[in-house]
Amino acid sequence: MRRSPEPFRLEVADRLHSAAIHLLRHARQQDVLARQAPARLSALSVLVFGGPMALGQLAAAEQVKAPTMSRIVAALKCSGLAQIETDANDARRIRVTATAKGKRLLQHARTRRVRLVAETLSGLREPEMETLHKAAELMDRAVRQAVSTK
Repeated sequence: MRRSPEPFRLEVADRLHSAAIHLLRHARQQDVLARQAPARLSALSVLVFGGPMALGQLAAAEQVKAPTMSRIVAALKCSGLAQIETDANDARRIRVTATAKGKRLLQHARTRRVRLVAETLSGLREPEMETLHKAAELMDRAVRQAVSTK
């Protein structure tokens, strides 16, 4: 018996959404070791993996307003995790960059999360791991395609 495509797509989307939330909440347990608030780690992640950017771009990426991002960036700067540079042509514009310390902190935090996820998957058999590997590739491709068509 064939499934109707749209309800099946919605069912798969619902299961993936739920699994992703549970997995990220589980992995987030490791973030306390970074000794930074989740919002700071998230913004730092955008800077480390996305590169330097204007405050407004960073706020948009994190889906917060500029004043909120200003406070987050100020805290990152005070911790030595980010630096702020003003635009030579317009002093009102700033560019935020992760420092070497910020990159190291985030890489260590990511490594801890990935290890926890790997540990969580340790009870799966190799064919199941192959299925998850293929699913991760498909999800990555689908997200990249969706983002590129916006």
